[in-house]
Amino acid sequence: MAVAASKCQPALPAAAAPQWRARRLRCRCCEDTLGVPLRREKLVFPANSINPPPPRPRRIVLVRHGESEGNVDESAYTRVPDPRIGLTAKGRRDAEDCGRRLRDLFSSDADDDWKVYFYVSPYRRTLETLRGIGHAFERHRIAGVREEPRLREQDFGNFQDREQMRVEKELRLRYGRFFYRFPNGESAADVYDRITGFRETLRADIDIGRFQPPGRRTPNMNIVLVSHGLTLRVFLMRWYKWTVRQFEGLNNLGNGGTIVMQTGRGGRYSLLVHHSADELREFGLTDEMLQDQMWQETAKPGDLNYRFMTNGQYFFDRFDSSPSHFTP
Repeated sequence: MAVAASKCQPALPAAAAPQWRARRLRCRCCEDTLGVPLRREKLVFPANSINPPPPRPRRIVLVRHGESEGNVDESAYTRVPDPRIGLTAKGRRDAEDCGRRLRDLFSSDADDDWKVYFYVSPYRRTLETLRGIGHAFERHRIAGVREEPRLREQDFGNFQDREQMRVEKELRLRYGRFFYRFPNGESAADVYDRITGFRETLRADIDIGRFQPPGRRTPNMNIVLVSHGLTLRVFLMRWYKWTVRQFEGLNNLGNGGTIVMQTGRGGRYSLLVHHSADELREFGLTDEMLQDQMWQETAKPGDLNYRFMTNGQYFFDRFDSSPSHFTP
């Protein structure tokens, strides 16, 4: 008696059947584990099964916390852990004023179905700022809130000695604001590394449509990051691929201050959609950086700016004619 043929084994004479039965258990292409022939069906994908990517949130808004106790009295850091520094009375007003400005901004869109999603540093002053901001929004406008430790303040090293911190900050100016690491703390470069991880998480959430309302596709979503001055500057540096030198020329936002990344005509985020060139110069952007923001205003996601300073000729213009000499 011969073994019947299958797609993976031709018919065999009866003498060969015991060897084939021993091997048959390792074959899964046309029978299941019980030896029952599998039913094969041709997969047919409908022409419209590949959906376009979900709309990007209309804005990513960066918010610095309101005035804190440490902003008005540096000795607070000597007796209170940095994560537990709270807002002053003025800081709480800063937060509520910021909330009203954000609501006015979001409600200025033509469509009235806008919503807002918040990310917040786990420090007390940022959490209190978020609560103040939240007073301006009805419940149905808030799509969600996520506490995000990667948005925390730069770590300056546990309880701080005032005199020692004065010395450390002088050393930071000499060494460089980006690379200087505080003892038992972080450098801005360390913050850059954790912000890189957060940025990739945020980009993935945007790309898969995590912020979209269930069963809907809308561009009227706004993302708000409530964080700290240096952390927000590093976020912008990472997002727009600014150089270390350009980062070191940036200024802190004021307490309760905001900077708005808004989608331009092509869908990329540009600071020039909401802010004027003069406002961005005051923040520390150079003419070179403003030129890139003009490109961001019209380019599409995925486009590459070959004339951006770190990708094209602008970078090499910083070198003189000698190949071994760098002109700072």
